[in-house]
Amino acid sequence: MYIKRYTIASLILMVFIGWYVYSYITQDSVSIELFGSALPSLSIAMWVVVPLIVLYIASVFHMSFYTFLNGLKLRKYEKDYEKIVDAIVDAFLGKDNRSNTYKTDRYQLLGALVDNATIFPHGSIESDISNDKINVVLGLINKIRNGESVDIKKYSLPSSNSLSIANSRNRYKNSDITAEDILSTPSKYDKSLAEEVYVDFVKDAPLYAIELYKDFLTKDSLFIVLSRVNADENTLEISNESLMELFKILDLNSADYIKVSQALSKGMIPEQRIKLFDTLSTSDDSLIESYLFTLFDLEMIDPALEILDSSQDSEYVKFKAYSSLRECGKHFDINLFIK
Repeated sequence: MYIKRYTIASLILMVFIGWYVYSYITQDSVSIELFGSALPSLSIAMWVVVPLIVLYIASVFHMSFYTFLNGLKLRKYEKDYEKIVDAIVDAFLGKDNRSNTYKTDRYQLLGALVDNATIFPHGSIESDISNDKINVVLGLINKIRNGESVDIKKYSLPSSNSLSIANSRNRYKNSDITAEDILSTPSKYDKSLAEEVYVDFVKDAPLYAIELYKDFLTKDSLFIVLSRVNADENTLEISNESLMELFKILDLNSADYIKVSQALSKGMIPEQRIKLFDTLSTSDDSLIESYLFTLFDLEMIDPALEILDSSQDSEYVKFKAYSSLRECGKHFDINLFIK
């Protein structure tokens, strides 16, 4: 654009100077020798214009050269701008291992900050952004926040990505996928989501299905299973062996096993419950407290006293206190002694 204007202005200047010399100074012609060779005879006005033409050509070449260099520099900025936009999109999506290479100093600084920062939009801001890539991602994030399920496959997010987990959770809640879809394909979904839906799954699933996906068992889902043992609704019949297989998956302590006994007290028949905790305490001395709790809770006083009498003075203090109160005619709920 500027070269075009410069060319027009130069042509006007050259025509004006040539006309002025020819009209007001001289109309003579002259031949000039250059490097021993005689050039054609031309009007002096033309010879005056020739240096202007040479100057014009040289200046156009000069401007074209630096325009080309500036174009390359501008191209670097444009590419770096696209990279910084992609980096912001990746940051919004929560991608890991973000690392981009920038060719300009200013974008190197911004890129290093963006690639090593956690950025997540708050509120709906897409109306303030003029970039389509960012707007699309912000729209997806807002939809996921609002409980909608969206298609984010093109972003290749890993199953452990927080947005991917939230979107899969929305798909589950919106009935786009079932709990068994998630549990049967663990490679496609994060384990935390699988454990979350397993809690819902065990509420009415048959025993074989519970055992099939038992790797996703948590304490929450375990106690839901225990609440179904011989319950009035969604009844679950389960053997002690099956229960102990479930217990092995979790890192349960003595207090947890006492809670297990409390949960089973509502539905499991006393004989099976006693046998279960007898077996558990035989294999692990740290679980004797849960066995003692079960015995006292079922009013099986004599077996409980045998254990207490053979123990050290510093062992099972709470249960010894409970036993002493019973001997004094004070009857309290055993649950008060294990909190």
